[in-house]
Amino acid sequence: MKKYLRFIFFLLFLIPAVKPMDLHAYKILYAEQFYRLYHQHMHQYPEDTLENIHYLGMALRSDFANPLNALATINNEKEWEKYRYLFYMHVNLKLVDSYLKLGMKYDKRNAYFYNYPWKFSNLDSLDTAEECYRYALNFWEDAKEWSAKAASDKFAWMFLTDIQFWEDESYRIETGELNYQRTIQRELDRLQRVREAFESMDENTY
Repeated sequence: MKKYLRFIFFLLFLIPAVKPMDLHAYKILYAEQFYRLYHQHMHQYPEDTLENIHYLGMALRSDFANPLNALATINNEKEWEKYRYLFYMHVNLKLVDSYLKLGMKYDKRNAYFYNYPWKFSNLDSLDTAEECYRYALNFWEDAKEWSAKAASDKFAWMFLTDIQFWEDESYRIETGELNYQRTIQRELDRLQRVREAFESMDENTY
């Protein structure tokens, strides 16, 4: 026991004497830096999705880095302008996707009769899911606006090949191929049906 106590006291005196390592950290200041923090998870838990939503929200609120540090090669002011429109569009689309994933974590696909004992808990969960879906709808509207700006005639025949995926997203929005409005509205309509089923439950249906 005495040897054990001596070892503990040794650690108590040793640890304060050890000089901590200098960590080379840097501040996250720019939109592109916050965007790079966005990442996919193999298992998507709500806290992971909320973390991504935070990073994407900060990307929308932060200033852009110098064009030299952009995510695409920028040669002139016109390309710089289109780059920013596409960036905002893409980040808003990522927020749409993130809020849809978050909503699905709280959504109830069906209202089974044996769920009656948890009726009010399920209704609260549906309220949270609906809120997430409506946030997604708002970001979809913003994404469409930025896409329209990037697709304006002033940028005709201008393609930023380093971010071809963003260009493709904008094209799909403008042609109607990509339409989150339909997806989100379908989820909201189904959610309302499930909500009504839960609301109609009572001790007689259990």
